[in-house]
Amino acid sequence: MTIHSFSLLFATFLQVQAGAEPGGFLSRLKMIVERDQIVIITVLFVLLLGFVLRLVPAERARIRAAALLFGFALVLVLTSIVFETAALTTGAAAIHWGALMLGAIALVNLLSLFVFDVALKVVQFQSPRILRDLIVALGYLGAGFYLLARGGVSLSGIVTTSAVISAVIGFALQDTLGNIMAGMALQFEKTINVGDWIKVDQHTGRVTEIRWRYTAIETRNWDTVIISNSAMMKAQVTILGRRHGLQLKHRQWVWFNVDFRSSPTEIIAAVNQALQAEPIDGVVAEPKPHCILYDFKESYGQYAVRYWLNDLAVDDPTDSLVRTRVYFALRRNGISLSIPAQSVFVTRESESRKGRKQEREINRRLRALAGVDLFQPLNEEEHRWIAERLRVAPFTKGEAMTRQNAEAHWLYIITRGSAEVQLALEGGAHRKVATLQTGDFFGEMSLMTGEKRSATVIALEDTECYRLDKEVFQDVLLSRPEIVEHISGILAQRRLGLEAAREELDAETRQARMKQTQHDILTRISRFFHLHDKA
Repeated sequence: MTIHSFSLLFATFLQVQAGAEPGGFLSRLKMIVERDQIVIITVLFVLLLGFVLRLVPAERARIRAAALLFGFALVLVLTSIVFETAALTTGAAAIHWGALMLGAIALVNLLSLFVFDVALKVVQFQSPRILRDLIVALGYLGAGFYLLARGGVSLSGIVTTSAVISAVIGFALQDTLGNIMAGMALQFEKTINVGDWIKVDQHTGRVTEIRWRYTAIETRNWDTVIISNSAMMKAQVTILGRRHGLQLKHRQWVWFNVDFRSSPTEIIAAVNQALQAEPIDGVVAEPKPHCILYDFKESYGQYAVRYWLNDLAVDDPTDSLVRTRVYFALRRNGISLSIPAQSVFVTRESESRKGRKQEREINRRLRALAGVDLFQPLNEEEHRWIAERLRVAPFTKGEAMTRQNAEAHWLYIITRGSAEVQLALEGGAHRKVATLQTGDFFGEMSLMTGEKRSATVIALEDTECYRLDKEVFQDVLLSRPEIVEHISGILAQRRLGLEAAREELDAETRQARMKQTQHDILTRISRFFHLHDKA
């Protein structure tokens, strides 16, 4: 108790001893005690104010507001003393209660800054904004009820009356209350957080705040969209780029179209090389950006570049960078983007032009057949017969052209590209045994004898082949069965060459085995093509 208060109390005591009313003594005593409490609270408020101001300078505006509110409360306290001195007790009591309420509000605001912006940050706890507002509101109510009870007001009557009023207000403000409850659910569940990029209906933006009634998002167009919390709870909300415990990233799709005259593997390889060669601003390094063939349209293939964006605010500029790389990659490789779908190609087709195109293709096939020693016994007419019936068989890189132990009664002639011959080993492993290049052929034993494939052949790059089926070659053999012996000799020689190199056979053994091998192959060819039935 201060010296001034003590002297005032002593003087009051002497007045009572001199015959003054005891009630006046008690009233004066209560005023003195409250005055000392205000002094203590003021000192503590100032100390807390300086502490919070030093630790949380970013909240200077809120700290200043609390200080001004508390200063105004002190002015009201002095005003109540003046009214008390002038014997205006009713007005003094009301002003005094108002001063205490303003002081309590200022103190609750300052304490909220200390608790939420200092203490909880020390323990690294991020509290929802709505929780803070709720606790502050409860602090206001608690202070108000405490001061009312202290002033002799019956709280039971207030509770009874407020229940009826609350029911009326709740019915009138049910939409607002629904938004408030939804906002509390969003905050406490932490489904959506401030800073998240979300998509709600047609709106996409970053969440800037979640309040009692609404959630605010800032769009890339520099707009702020206010969405009621009840609508947020009912709508389908997509949180972009967020996966628990992983880096923020969002997969973007960039589309482009190329007509069918360009090979998909060439397009994909060119675009992938351009996208992965150097970093692109805003694009995550892993997983790497890549190109896929997405769909076939009427006159073009639809392609897509898929990449991971690490800054969702710059999606359009990053898409533009990716499109630019795609454009120049295609130009470097002589690949053009597809022309508009409404364009029409008009070519006057004539029999002579059609004949020239067909003749060029036949000559190309004849040149391919000329490199196959298996067909040396055939005359020019037979070569042409086969050439006209060859089938085009293209393969992409990594595709199996044939598989070991498969039944496939045809032969392949490689006209462009390369392939690898593999043998399957125990345990699922494979061993490379040979590499085939342009002009090589394989599958002759399956074509001529019907035996299963002895190895797997995998395309090492985009590879084009001609395929000769058994049915086509059977017509040739049935018309000239005498060439079977010559063909069996070629096949026997090819097979024996591998065996001789592997077993290091001498000339005599090789000659003896040659006769036996040729006889076996001849028998199998005759049986496979039913040549004995023809005879």
